[in-house]
Amino acid sequence: MSLPHDTITPELSEAVLTAMREAAEAEIMPRWRSLSDDEVRTKSSEWDLVTDADEQAEIRLTAALKELVDIPVVGEEATAQDASLLDLVDGEGAVWVVDPVDGTRNFVEGSEAFGCMVALIDDGRTVASWITYPAVGREIHAAKGVGTFLDGERLLAPTPADAGALRGALGAKFFSGDGQALMDRASTLGPAQPIRFCAAWDYLDVVTGVTDYVSFTRTLPWDHAPGALICQEAGLMSARPTGDEYLPGGDVHGGILTAHPSVWQRVAGVIAQL
Repeated sequence: MSLPHDTITPELSEAVLTAMREAAEAEIMPRWRSLSDDEVRTKSSEWDLVTDADEQAEIRLTAALKELVDIPVVGEEATAQDASLLDLVDGEGAVWVVDPVDGTRNFVEGSEAFGCMVALIDDGRTVASWITYPAVGREIHAAKGVGTFLDGERLLAPTPADAGALRGALGAKFFSGDGQALMDRASTLGPAQPIRFCAAWDYLDVVTGVTDYVSFTRTLPWDHAPGALICQEAGLMSARPTGDEYLPGGDVHGGILTAHPSVWQRVAGVIAQL
């Protein structure tokens, strides 16, 4: 079903954040820096990790979100077991999308750079999103046409301080071509570094001006539906490198580039040359 126009309210937003905090307190933070070997496993590859924290937090969040709005939940870990769930993201009607622990490898290594992400998608487009950062006690959320809020305060992304030396973060590891060539090309714009391997933090960096742009080559919906809307509602442009609209249910290898509108086209032009 599609959502009634008055579904997304401040009360719903706070209830989602509460559910995310409770999942983190119950399932994520007690395991942070305390994981045993049998609580960590691989999924599709040696790089692709999952932990008990991911699985148990997703179970808890799935139940909590369905109590708030009773629609299907497309969770990263559930989709690893049933890939057909991805079809719901670009179908008609509304779905929740959940990444219980974004940046699982960072979480396993004891880094603070992990997050919990939730998006509400209606008829294929993201209409609300929430990201929490359990290790540092922060949160950011947005709703379509309403704006972006960081720790409760309205946020507008800054214009790049030096358009001649843009600071970028790029997902070269999953680039289909020469990843080093991508980094070298990006360095012509200014300092370029790899992404944090946690979209929650990479999007926070660009929306707060720590970086001037971020580019990803792989765009699974639970990684990018939340952050793309947050950036758009804060005044940034988040789109396919071709300029096409980013839709969460689209090609997961189509790439996504986020930057201030004043520099987006220039960055896209450099990246597109590869």
